[in-house]
Amino acid sequence: MGDIVQMHFTTVDYVIFALLLVASTGIGLFYAFSGGRQKTTQEFLLADRSMSCLPVSLSLLATFQSAVAILGAPSEIYTHGTQYWFLGCSYFLGLLIPAHIFIPVFYRLRLSSAYQYLELRFNKTVRICVTLESALIILLTGFDLWGAVLAMGLVCTVYTTLGGLKAVIWTDVFQTIVMFAGQLAVIVVGTHQAGGIGEVWRRAQNGSRISGLELNPDPLERHTFWTLGVGGIFLMLALYGVNQAQVQRYLSSRTEREAIMSCYVVFPCQQIVLALGCLMGLVMYARYGEDSPLDKGYVQSNDQMVLYFVMDVLRDLPGLPGLFVACLFSGALSTISSAFNSLATVTMEDLIKPHFPTMTEARATLLSKGLALGYGLVCLAMAYIASLMGSVLQAALSIFGMVGGPLLGIFCLGMFFPCANSIGALTGLVAGLVMAFWVGIGSFVARMQTSGLPVPDTTDFPDMGNTTAVVMTTLMTSMSPKPRYICSNSCI
Repeated sequence: MGDIVQMHFTTVDYVIFALLLVASTGIGLFYAFSGGRQKTTQEFLLADRSMSCLPVSLSLLATFQSAVAILGAPSEIYTHGTQYWFLGCSYFLGLLIPAHIFIPVFYRLRLSSAYQYLELRFNKTVRICVTLESALIILLTGFDLWGAVLAMGLVCTVYTTLGGLKAVIWTDVFQTIVMFAGQLAVIVVGTHQAGGIGEVWRRAQNGSRISGLELNPDPLERHTFWTLGVGGIFLMLALYGVNQAQVQRYLSSRTEREAIMSCYVVFPCQQIVLALGCLMGLVMYARYGEDSPLDKGYVQSNDQMVLYFVMDVLRDLPGLPGLFVACLFSGALSTISSAFNSLATVTMEDLIKPHFPTMTEARATLLSKGLALGYGLVCLAMAYIASLMGSVLQAALSIFGMVGGPLLGIFCLGMFFPCANSIGALTGLVAGLVMAFWVGIGSFVARMQTSGLPVPDTTDFPDMGNTTAVVMTTLMTSMSPKPRYICSNSCI
C-alpha cells in the first residue's frame, strides 16, 4: 500500500472557514438590534409572521440538507450506483401534499407550534406526549471533535438566542449559498481533472454505476423505485408536513399563499441538491474506480471517502478545501440552529404558556431567549459527553426513522378521520412506536449477528495531517375535550 497523501489546510482555508462563523454571528446580531429587537414572542419565535417566500424556502432546504446528507449521498452513489437518485421522484407529492393539506390547517388556526393542533383536535394529554417525545428526539445529537463543536455550538447559540427565528432563517439562506458553492467547486474541479463530464459518465457506465429503473417489489432490496419513489413520499411528509422546524417556518410567512409557494420553490432546489450529491459520487468513481481509498486503508468507512476525495482533488487550490469544510459546517449550523429555536418554541408554547396564561409578553420573550440559550448549552454538554463515549449519530438517525412514521400518523388521523378520539390517538401512537422500534432494533441486532462485527462509526474522520473537517447534525423531527379541528373541504 502506498503512502497516504498528506493534505493540510492553508491560511486561506482557515480564513474562509472563520468568515462563515463571523458572518453567521453577524446576522444574529443585526436582527437582535434592528426592527422590533426581538421584544415579543411572536417576533422571536415566528419572525413576526413577516417572512417572504424565498428566504423561507431556502431555510426549509437548509434544515433538510444536513452535513450528513452532503457526505452520505456521494458515498452511496460511489458504492452502490445511481439508483438512489430516484429518491427525487418522491419530492413532488412529498411537497405538494404538505402545501395543500397541512399548511392551510396550521396557518389558518394561527398556531405557534404544530403540536397545538393535537390539543385542539384531541386533548392536552396527546399534545404533551407528542411534544415530550419530539423534544427528546431533537436532543439526540451525534458530535465528534470537541473543539470544533464548541466553536459551532457557541456561534449557533449566540445568533439563535439574540436574533430569533428571523436570524435563523436568514443565516440559513447564507449557509445554503455556501453549501451550493462548496459542492459545486468540488464537482467542477473533479470533473475537469477526470477529463470532462463525458469521461466521468463513461467510467461510471463501465463500472456499472449507472442504474436503470428497479421495479423489484422485494422489500429486502437496498434501493428500488418502490422504496425510494413511494416510500420516500412518507419520509418527505414527516419532514415537511408535521416537523416542528418546518411548520415554524411556514407559520413565519406573511401570508398563507407565501407559505404554500415556499413548498413549490423548494422543490427544484431539492432536485438540484440531490443532483449535486449524486454527481459528486460519480466524479469520485471516475477518479478512484474500484481502487478506493477505503480498500487502500486510507479511510475506515465509505463516508470518510468524501472528505478524502475533497482534500485530494482540491489540495493544490488554496481556499477551496476551506470552502467545502464551510459547506459542511453550514449544513450542521442550519440544523442545529433550527433545533434550538424549535425546542424553545415547543417548550414555551406547549409546556409553559398553558400553565401560566397570565404571563406578560416581556417575561415570555425573555424566557424564550433563556430557553434557546439553555438548550444550546445542554447540546454543548451532550457534545462533550458524546466526544468521550463515541458518536451516537447512527442511533439518532435510526430513532428519527422509527418515530417519524407514528408522528405523521397521529396528525393524519386527526385531519382525515373525524371519528377518531384521544384514546385512539394515544393507542395508535404507542402501538406505532412499539412496532417501529421492534422493526428498527430487530434489524440492527440481526445485522450485528450476521456480520459478527460492531457497526462502524461513520462520522470519525481520516487522519490527514492537520486537516480540519467536522461533521455534525442535530436530528429534527418533526392534548379536556375541546372543539375538534379537522381537515375538511373548507380548510384545503
